[in-house]
Amino acid sequence: MRRELISSALAVAVLTLLLGLVYPLVVTGVSQVAFHGRANGERITRDRKLVGSKLIGQDFRGQRRYFQARPSTASSYDAAGSGFTNLGPNSRKARETYAASLRAYLALERPFDAGLSAREVPVDAVTSSASGVDPDISQANAAIQSRRVAALRGLPLARVRALIRQHTDGRFLGVLGEPGVNVLELNLALDRSSR
Repeated sequence: MRRELISSALAVAVLTLLLGLVYPLVVTGVSQVAFHGRANGERITRDRKLVGSKLIGQDFRGQRRYFQARPSTASSYDAAGSGFTNLGPNSRKARETYAASLRAYLALERPFDAGLSAREVPVDAVTSSASGVDPDISQANAAIQSRRVAALRGLPLARVRALIRQHTDGRFLGVLGEPGVNVLELNLALDRSSR
């Protein structure tokens, strides 16, 4: 019995050391070397001031001269409270939420594109992502918003659309996912263009 207790205690100690200390240190070390930027949150600084992360969406509501991110389930796009809504396709609350998001989107964009219909609005403009803090929007969403941003900033539409192309990430490995436009990077580029 004593021998079994010693063996068990030794196994717990060794596994705790390996899995609780050695393994996390190795994974952290590898990620710092191989993926330094991502491991540290892809932080974006301007003039030595932290302005955000390339990996986490930010709230630009109320700032009409900026591109708007996807709707968020997290309060004020707080990554600590990120998560999905868990509402199914037959949920009345989901339909009401999406309808309200669509109305708000159309109210924001129609003054700059009178012919914009609900059918033309891309799904990412009215639904949140799984995390609720997705930093990217679709190219179609950015194209619709470009009219408003160009008009409010006094920039040529062609210049704004060129900036969208410059800040569009391609498919992962060339085949996975859809191209996306990073909203924070695009808005920072617009600020530089407007100076």
